[in-house]
Amino acid sequence: MRAARLIRMVLLLQSRPSMTGAELARELEVSERTVARDVLSLSEAGVPVYADRGRAGGYRLIGGYRTRLTGLGRSEAEALFLSGVPGALRDMGLADAASAARLKVSAALLPELRDAADGAAQRFHLDAPAWYREPATPELLPAVADAVWDDRRIAARYRRKDTEVERELEPYGLVLKAGVWYLAARAGSGAGSAAGTEAGSEAVTEGVTEAGSDMRVYRIDRFTSVTPLDDRFTRGPDFDLPAFWAERAAQFARSILRDEVVVRLTPDGARLLRHVTDRAGAEEALAAAGDPDEQGRTTVTLPVESLDVAYSQLLGLGPEAEVLAPPELRERFAAAAGRMQGLYGR
Repeated sequence: MRAARLIRMVLLLQSRPSMTGAELARELEVSERTVARDVLSLSEAGVPVYADRGRAGGYRLIGGYRTRLTGLGRSEAEALFLSGVPGALRDMGLADAASAARLKVSAALLPELRDAADGAAQRFHLDAPAWYREPATPELLPAVADAVWDDRRIAARYRRKDTEVERELEPYGLVLKAGVWYLAARAGSGAGSAAGTEAGSEAVTEGVTEAGSDMRVYRIDRFTSVTPLDDRFTRGPDFDLPAFWAERAAQFARSILRDEVVVRLTPDGARLLRHVTDRAGAEEALAAAGDPDEQGRTTVTLPVESLDVAYSQLLGLGPEAEVLAPPELRERFAAAAGRMQGLYGR
């Protein structure tokens, strides 16, 4: 265990100019005191680790030291071959490059590990699109992907409802969500004042943005043209694509819950609520609810996208849910119950 940690420490220091004790401790999941002891052990073993003192100090390798401890074990090789998403790479036009890289890695592996690629492929497969949806690759995805990899600004036309808008964008990153491709991009100077008119746009596309931010999300299949520009942009050093997407997706989920309904639930209804409505909204509603009544039923105020959506969702709970408000939704359920009685009462 300690030997593996020491190897990881050397490889981390080899890949970066320097690292603080806190950074190494976080990467290795140990205390800073353990990091100091491990550095001492490496020095005693002849690895030239140098410690810079002071507030801006840290650890670094000196003298251009390069370790040869880069051989892959079986689990590491299998994990490496799992790291690619074949369909996504193909969509972005990177299938040939990925295939060449896998061949090079396979050729560099020990003979007894060269079946790692086949072993991994037979044990894990990612099917990204949602059920009942035929995946379609946006025609302009490869052009957008090239710009993302090259940090190159693009001029784009984007379809919004019945109109098209023009944008100059700095394309930061691509996200594949449930079979749909999205681009996280910063609006460039060509966007002008129009950036403020995007509020209310659907999905996690343009306009779902926090105050003061010009980073937006665009659906790739809504681009009608993409033209790479001559100049590149400087990527913001603090941008974190997974964190940005998680925040934006949560923001979108909250933004579409514009109505509220009051529902009285049986214990089974309370248990099933999160499976038929927005999960986060259901859990918040249940957490805020009071104690059950003498019949064990819980009354919740549930955020919903619309009354029509609430009708279709809550209908799935049948007699486990009673809509109390608003009156027009309760009337719809009463009418539905009457029709059901007519069908089954006979």
